[in-house]
Amino acid sequence: MIYLQLFFSYLQIGAFSFGGGYAAMSLIQSQVVEKYHWLTISQFSDLVTIAEMTPGPIAINSATFVGTQVGGVFGALCATLGCILPSCIIVTFLAKLYIKYCNVTVMQNILSTLRPVVVSMIAIAGLAILLSVFFPNKTDFSIRGTLIFLIALILLRKTKLQPVSIMIGCGIFELVYQFLC
Repeated sequence: MIYLQLFFSYLQIGAFSFGGGYAAMSLIQSQVVEKYHWLTISQFSDLVTIAEMTPGPIAINSATFVGTQVGGVFGALCATLGCILPSCIIVTFLAKLYIKYCNVTVMQNILSTLRPVVVSMIAIAGLAILLSVFFPNKTDFSIRGTLIFLIALILLRKTKLQPVSIMIGCGIFELVYQFLC
């Protein structure tokens, strides 16, 4: 039963995550945290971090991670297959349509209408993760998490440092902090 739940859960995510992995985060959170309770919001935040650090799309990485945690290797296969199957079918179909009708106004209007929806999906997922950083226990405010967020944000916006370097630096900072405290 769990394998079917993983497959159909990630089939929905794969079918409706227009805009890529960041847009899929709110859908993943809805399925994995809220509907099936496979992960807590804190674990989901860790999942996003791990999925971001590893090569490949976030949705597929999360499917593999969640599937492994919930159902082992076969669970990972079911979740990953569910995640990629809609894309394979939809992209093949849309590629044929786009090649044939790329200059049609209706096609351009549909694509431009989907852009704000994708941005809102990204914003919802980002806000949920951001709140879990500021309020890890839903009531206690995390000064350390907030400071790390602000430092990383400033470094990303004001320097030419690579995001991976900043993530590694923050990870090292946390290791040192945990060792000293």
